[in-house]
Amino acid sequence: MKKKIIILGASLVILLIIAYGFVGNYFYNFALNADQEKEFLEGNPHLQESEAVLASVAEEAKLADDRFSKEHPSIQMQVTSTDVLQLNLNAFVYENDPAEHKWAIVVHGYTSKAKHMTRYVRNFYEQGYHVLAPDLRGHGESEGDYIGMGWHDRKDMLLWIDQILQKDPEAEIVLFGVSMGGATVMMSSGEEDLPENVKVIVEDCGYASVSDVFIYQLDDLFGLPEFPVMNAANTVTKLRAGYDLYEASAVEQVAKSTTPMLFIHGDQDTFVPFEMVDEVYEAANVEKEKLIIPEAGHGDAEKVDPETYWNTVWEFVEKYIE
Repeated sequence: MKKKIIILGASLVILLIIAYGFVGNYFYNFALNADQEKEFLEGNPHLQESEAVLASVAEEAKLADDRFSKEHPSIQMQVTSTDVLQLNLNAFVYENDPAEHKWAIVVHGYTSKAKHMTRYVRNFYEQGYHVLAPDLRGHGESEGDYIGMGWHDRKDMLLWIDQILQKDPEAEIVLFGVSMGGATVMMSSGEEDLPENVKVIVEDCGYASVSDVFIYQLDDLFGLPEFPVMNAANTVTKLRAGYDLYEASAVEQVAKSTTPMLFIHGDQDTFVPFEMVDEVYEAANVEKEKLIIPEAGHGDAEKVDPETYWNTVWEFVEKYIE
């Protein structure tokens, strides 16, 4: 009898370990596997364009983006990541004329790529900035089989900044990002070796931390609790991607920052909860400002009210970059 109990207990433990691994791998593949990333967005109502986006305004902006792409071809730039993976990372550079020392690094969001950021690249370019738009690891033309959610990408940002400084040692740089790009620039803000050439940061609808946004999505999309699902996903993430979901915090990085920061969010964002903007804003001990765009969903603040959006961006940025 005792032997049967031991066998039964051992079998149960094995089954639990298998189930734990299955759950962890499932949610890792669902959210962080670069090869399967597009499945996350298919049919996801959270990421449909806000009803407040006017069709006429959207069409006019698209035409302007298309003209810009034809008239201002980019050049490609590559760097190699400094971690053990030695990933080949890609970016597109739009050099302006006349040559000034104003630079913008424009960072895309989750499952997107640099080529999808033309709207933001164009606006910075038209203000006289040189623009560098990187493909984050696992996106676009950059190598990587996982999505870093901004955490490993924060170190890659330092490499892109260094590339700019090699070209222009007097560069004055604004970091700008949307969604995961917003989280990336916030996570970069707390790095001790962030060069003083980075004068200002603008983040649009970035999340407070990776764990918080995943816990929210687990409940919202699947109705599942944090424990044990997040724990299993975190174990697999540490094994397969080399980072801890609970460590990847924009709030903690922003709290260490000394760089002025503008925080933007749409009040109808249900993908990265609207309340997260208050968390990162309150954590910042720097010169700061917050812009809330009414009726804008996730990543749609610029589309819903481009005039207020860009007027606010320029008023804030130009305090630090003339």
